[in-house]
Amino acid sequence: MPRRPAAKAGDGREDRTAGQDGTGERLHFHGRRRGRKLRLGQQRLMQETLPGLRIELPPAGARLDPEALFGPGRELWLEVGFGSGEHLAWQAENNPDVSIIGCEVFENGIARAVGHAVERGLRNLRFFPDDARMLMDCLPDASLSRVFILFPDPWPKTRHAERRFVGRPNLDRLARLMRPGGELRMASDDPSQIRWMLAETIDHPAFLWLAAGPEDWRRRPADWPGTRYEAKALCEGRKPAYFRFRRR
Repeated sequence: MPRRPAAKAGDGREDRTAGQDGTGERLHFHGRRRGRKLRLGQQRLMQETLPGLRIELPPAGARLDPEALFGPGRELWLEVGFGSGEHLAWQAENNPDVSIIGCEVFENGIARAVGHAVERGLRNLRFFPDDARMLMDCLPDASLSRVFILFPDPWPKTRHAERRFVGRPNLDRLARLMRPGGELRMASDDPSQIRWMLAETIDHPAFLWLAAGPEDWRRRPADWPGTRYEAKALCEGRKPAYFRFRRR
């Protein structure tokens, strides 16, 4: 969920977009859904390929069955806000025995990610092109082994801080969904977001920070690939922080 430009009239950013979670409750979403007009090839991917890869929510009150989507006996990972999908596709390609769901609302990023899936022949990847909370509320308890939240919208203004994805309500969701010993990975290049993200997660009783020293949050592990957004941040002098937490 990389940082996106401020809203402009008619740019597809919605402050009141609401969906329903698995209980039928309305969820308010703050974020941008559309950018530049999709190229013809991207339009075809969205119209012809995405329907076969997207996850449809079950009726209100029901749970999704990951085994029906991917087959039995497989770990399930989730990436919330995958941006253009570089990290998502890398993880799917390098972990073929793992099933991965990517959530994203920005249609330009979704089109790029679907393109990655097609180009690499990824069969272990599915997409939920809407508010991740709607999907999360439909997944079974203790169904996720790993979750990625990389460079989410920072919402730097104080009055908007509660819009940040990493906070008690969503950490409670993840606590229900993650298996004991599962890993939560997060990253940000925004100083206020970094402080907020770390404080909120350390304060949650379900998660244990895995850092033993500064290098553990200053450098990405070998199985954590970089993205174009991260490279841009580094070029502009912003230093990302990389956090790993274990589900207690």
